[in-house]
Amino acid sequence: MYMKWCSVALPEFGSRCVVGMSGGVDSSLVTKLLLEKGCHVIGVTMSTWANDMPLPPSEKGIKESCYGPDEAIDIAQCKAFCNDLGIEHYTINVSDAYHREVLEYFKREYRQGKTPNPCVRCNPTVKFGALLEGVKALGIEFDYFCTGHYADLVRPEKDIRELYGISPDSGAVNRPVMIRTAIDSTKDQTYFLNRLSSEILEKVRFPLSSYTKKQVFEMASERALAAATRSESQDFIPETYFDVIFSDKESVPGDIVDLSGKKLGVHRGIEHYTIGQRRGLGVSSNKPLYVHSIDAEKNQVVLSDNDALLCAGLFAEDWVWAGNYWPEKSFDGRVKIRLASPATEAEIIPQGDGCYKIMFKYPQRAVAPGQSAVVYLDGVIVGGGVISQSIRI
Repeated sequence: MYMKWCSVALPEFGSRCVVGMSGGVDSSLVTKLLLEKGCHVIGVTMSTWANDMPLPPSEKGIKESCYGPDEAIDIAQCKAFCNDLGIEHYTINVSDAYHREVLEYFKREYRQGKTPNPCVRCNPTVKFGALLEGVKALGIEFDYFCTGHYADLVRPEKDIRELYGISPDSGAVNRPVMIRTAIDSTKDQTYFLNRLSSEILEKVRFPLSSYTKKQVFEMASERALAAATRSESQDFIPETYFDVIFSDKESVPGDIVDLSGKKLGVHRGIEHYTIGQRRGLGVSSNKPLYVHSIDAEKNQVVLSDNDALLCAGLFAEDWVWAGNYWPEKSFDGRVKIRLASPATEAEIIPQGDGCYKIMFKYPQRAVAPGQSAVVYLDGVIVGGGVISQSIRI
């Protein structure tokens, strides 16, 4: 399938822009650039921490993850920054939504033997969901919601239904806002944003889409922004805190087996393992072994050599498609199965009941149920689903 794309305009002079601020260099520069452009800017920072876990504060005195007791550091920095600029700043409490939609989801999925992606879940439900609901609840009106994400926004020049093999009716042409990869491929965050609906994207803008991270630091330094000298926080929570996260229930040990079912050792709870993992398995072998699969029903962690991790394809469900039109015919695209892997050529095949089969042109390693399968055409996201099953070679 082929489609031409046109860029979505960034906020214009005089527009009211709410900026999602984290205290980092990206959102700080977005705020400054919008003010320089003559926009009316309002800063908002979400508060996710509910003081419900014994997570230790940072030893470095800076926020090291997006969830934890150190969020007060970021909030104070954001307030001070906005005060210096003479603009309004609000803190929006989204801790209930974060706990329900991200933390509980994260724990539930791991305990079912899956590998969830909390950032993919957080964006539509919290950052672009509960946060904006909180903004509206304060009576704040805005034209655009802007963030420091490295992503671009475009519209198709023709009706989106043509991409999906659907004949357009006589109604209005549907040209929804869609997400395109950023210029800086090393910082591209589109994979995390794949579940944002076209409706939400209509009022979203990413002012850093045309800059590299290096340029962002240079521009921030030129403007003497304090954020240009700060370390960047990690996403979600470091693995060293996982024991605390899962402490609400006692882990259930079980067998570690090979593909033939032979017992190799004992695991400490399936929530501590992911597909493709090599380190920390606690078994002895004369060759490298990796987590091949996790059987939640049998409470087993299955190991194999690296070659057995290769997959011919996958099945994915729970999709979000641009324009909310579901493809009715098979088509070719590029599919990304995890953040760290490049998008690979594949055929996307409708299976009915909201399920799609994806067959790779070249086998892919360690396809993990629970992760997202994101479909790109010309670098533009047309849909994203959750992997339900891998197809082994």
